[in-house]
Amino acid sequence: MKNSSKRLSFLLLGLVLLLAACGGGSETSSSESAGDASTGATEEGKTFKVGITQIVEHPSLDAATEGFKAALEEAGLNVEFVEENAQNDQSMNMTIAQNLVNEGVDLIFANSTPSAQAVKGATSDIPIIFTSVTDAVGSELIDSMEAPGGNVTGTIDLHPDTIANTVAFLKDQLGAKKVGTVYNTGEQNSVSQIEQIKGLLDEAGVELVEAPVSTSAEVKQATESLIGKVDSLYIITDNTVVSALESVIDVANANQLPLMVGELDSVERGGLAAYGFEYYDIGFEAGEMAVKILNGEATPSDIPAAYPANLKLLINKGTAEGLGLEIQDSWNAEIYE
Repeated sequence: MKNSSKRLSFLLLGLVLLLAACGGGSETSSSESAGDASTGATEEGKTFKVGITQIVEHPSLDAATEGFKAALEEAGLNVEFVEENAQNDQSMNMTIAQNLVNEGVDLIFANSTPSAQAVKGATSDIPIIFTSVTDAVGSELIDSMEAPGGNVTGTIDLHPDTIANTVAFLKDQLGAKKVGTVYNTGEQNSVSQIEQIKGLLDEAGVELVEAPVSTSAEVKQATESLIGKVDSLYIITDNTVVSALESVIDVANANQLPLMVGELDSVERGGLAAYGFEYYDIGFEAGEMAVKILNGEATPSDIPAAYPANLKLLINKGTAEGLGLEIQDSWNAEIYE
């Protein structure tokens, strides 16, 4: 009887120990599972510090920055912005890049090719999202559109059809024979576009007459130098020239020259027409990329760089009337009044 009691006691003790062991293992497993579920998730209540660097102030770039901020706000993130503008000063541009890195920001939004190049040169660790960049591969920001590589990705400000459509419009609808352009030879964006334009105009039998500048102060004089040599003007998405676009518009209007521009904002400022998109939209899409990175859902190398969507032809009605140009239904254009 005593032996039976001892055996029963041992059995009960073993059962208790077994249950305790199982309970402890279950608790550990639950804790690990919760930890796994939180991996990559944003820390609740965290405030992110996001650096913004923009090469110069003008409506298109300003709209892109506005769109970027709106995307982060819409996502409900707590963000402290460290915002800088280089005022088209390359030395200041480099200083801003280094200052943002020293500030220890969580992510940098670079609005323009020079801005993106400067911050890429300053850090290989902090995620960088660019916009208002025309040739991200040629400017050595990314390896390819599909697989950016490294710590950089973003949105392009040139739809693949923009230049081809503009050249066709100049030749077929405006009857252009000699097209004048003003651009900054120091901007990779501009050099890339001018090469494309020149090739397409050559194929169309149209001459391109170039007037290079290095600062916005030179834009008016450069435009005036084209008078008598051209029958139309084409201003691309060159930050230096667009920041002084009113100078070009004044010269074009005074000499009855149709002025094609590279962005919709420039049509609203007085350019005749553009095949373009809203810079707010590419800024917003760049912001959506930033949200994924800040939330730990992706890294820049995971997110393909993107072209703008929704390309459209916008024509300034007042400018067209001033030129005596009748807007054709076949152009399928939107009208800015």
